Amino acid sequence: MKGRIQDIEVLRAVAVLSVVLHHAHGNLLTWSTPWLDAFFQRFDLWWGVDLFFAISGYVIARELLPKLQGCTSATEYWRTTLAFWTRRAFRLLPSAWLWLLLILLACRFLNTSGAFGTLQANLSATLAGVLQFANFRFADSFTRYEYGTSFVYWTLSLEEQFYLLLPLLVLLSRRALPWLLLLLVVVQFFTLRTPLLMSVRTDAIALGVLLAFWNHTRPHSAFQPWLLQRRLPALGAAALLVLIMMEVTTQQYVWNTYRIGVIALCSAGLVWLASLDRNYFALPAKLQRVMLWIGSRSYAIYLVHIPAFSLTQEFWFRLRGSKDFDGSYTWAFAITASLLIVIFSELNYRWVEDPLRRRGGRLAKRISLATPTATAAERTNNETA
Repeated sequence: MKGRIQDIEVLRAVAVLSVVLHHAHGNLLTWSTPWLDAFFQRFDLWWGVDLFFAISGYVIARELLPKLQGCTSATEYWRTTLAFWTRRAFRLLPSAWLWLLLILLACRFLNTSGAFGTLQANLSATLAGVLQFANFRFADSFTRYEYGTSFVYWTLSLEEQFYLLLPLLVLLSRRALPWLLLLLVVVQFFTLRTPLLMSVRTDAIALGVLLAFWNHTRPHSAFQPWLLQRRLPALGAAALLVLIMMEVTTQQYVWNTYRIGVIALCSAGLVWLASLDRNYFALPAKLQRVMLWIGSRSYAIYLVHIPAFSLTQEFWFRLRGSKDFDGSYTWAFAITASLLIVIFSELNYRWVEDPLRRRGGRLAKRISLATPTATAAERTNNETA
């Protein structure tokens, strides 16, 4: 498998920035801000989660599918699957569980303002996050009761469910898997999404997996339209896809049956452009380094941004002694929250996410090396990697 694609990392940065900005409106800046209200009335940014889904489907399947398809025995298949599950668990769960614990501690000891919500709601949310049914609880709580500070974990649960089921789908459906995924996309495209269906939406993930299938065929490398041979038209196409998503995520399209399907298709289009690995999304050097940093820390940023928002509210409440904030505090809140997000995400990446990802990778290699059908050359390559 090829190494990391920088355009994919830039897309991760775009996805997490869109989510953070979307959540800031109402979770950090709780007062009316005319220019911000006007922007979100015309455009919205919650499509970032669907872009994450498409990226995840593509990146995971791009690595996993060739390994599963190359297995020659049931034992090798299940060891490969166990190694995959091990890598994902070490990559995702330690950081997720750490921040669930920190949210509970903050709710108990740093919650004079009430910004972290009630302890009861956060305890229930923590259970849902640990047991990977947060997406179902999120759908059930929608406009009905308080979810808790860890409400963003609904997407993590959906992705974990996907990671668990994908190897089983590959085994059961075999060559029919692309057609099964395509059917899943088509059915959802023509379905009005209720809160429950919104919390189990898998069309963007399925499209990402389909892109990975295509990535291993000759048409993928051959099909690069002449218009996209140059960077400017490719950037124009990407900008158009983003503008479409910004438009259809606004409230005026809330009862449109096709809008989630459109967002999924646009997300897949962006991932496809990135998958061509032609540095379409390359930026000036300094900005590129910033975006690559954000992309590499996107998981940590996703986990920490809501706690950072709540801690910002708590800090300014204690400093001011009141919850009566207005637009004059917009930049103070934004700068405080941004600093907290940068600090928390960097510490999480360096001390938790990256070390445990490496440990999970080593453990997964040992599991893979135990495969009886592994060749001597494969064992040597794995041992020296």
